[in-house]
Amino acid sequence: MHLLTLDSIKKHFESQKAVDDISFNVDQGKIFGLLGPNGAGKTTLIRMITGIFYPDSGSIFFKGNPFNPESDARKIGYMPEERGLYKKMKIGEQALYLARLKGMSRADAMANIKKWFVKLEMESWWNKKVEDLSKGMSQKLQFVTTVLHEPELIILDEPFSGLDPVNANLIKDEIFNLAKNGATIIFSTHRMEQVEEICDKIVLVNKGKKILDGSVHQIKQDFKENIFSIGGNIIPEHLMTHIFELVKFNPGNILVKLSEETTNNDVLNYFIRQDVNIQSFNEVLPSLNEIFIRLVEDTSATTRKFEH
Repeated sequence: MHLLTLDSIKKHFESQKAVDDISFNVDQGKIFGLLGPNGAGKTTLIRMITGIFYPDSGSIFFKGNPFNPESDARKIGYMPEERGLYKKMKIGEQALYLARLKGMSRADAMANIKKWFVKLEMESWWNKKVEDLSKGMSQKLQFVTTVLHEPELIILDEPFSGLDPVNANLIKDEIFNLAKNGATIIFSTHRMEQVEEICDKIVLVNKGKKILDGSVHQIKQDFKENIFSIGGNIIPEHLMTHIFELVKFNPGNILVKLSEETTNNDVLNYFIRQDVNIQSFNEVLPSLNEIFIRLVEDTSATTRKFEH
């Protein structure tokens, strides 16, 4: 089931097309990556999803119905990249205040605050002020205030910024738990390795347009280049063949690119005939970071071509 649907969304600011005819679906209970370089239109999209901005044209549907900021906004938790905490306010009081703004009763808010403070090792923070926290500690507090009211849709913009590896893993585990328990998460970041690890599906935008949309697994399959890593006692003399192209040679390991006509068995049989003891044979899929860079550079080059 689609929790969120964007249909032909457009948003212009003066002469700039911030979002130019973008459509995609976000499935319920999944972790969805919204990716793109700076200025791609990600923040504008998020602000329309949360009701901060209205699209110039197109439609947004929440749980199958037209998005209503008045009623649907309370079902959304949004953690912006620009943090929005009151520096002079005590942390416990601030968490309670923000939960009450989202419609929680005082009793429910207090119960959830205590639960999350224990989970993220924040029990001793109640009477501290935000200005006394490190960047990483502020990040944990911002995450808690985003999810306190148990939103159906959680939007996290660079949620790991400023976190050390231990706390980053702590937050990552909670993101998985939230999705497992039925929450839908939109995850926006520049760090592609986190996307590969966390997201089920991604959309890549650049210069206001959608340039990629699909599951992480399928996208990596779609962009693979028939490159294989082969480990074994391989020497340069073994590489005098036309059945593959050598990409990289290291003692004990090579990268080769197979032609469309060459099969895995062709390569293995070739090395067996050369008396090579093959220890590993694995297909090398491109990383999301490599795909991201390639597509963004391609769209930028195309834009420059048309501008000239």
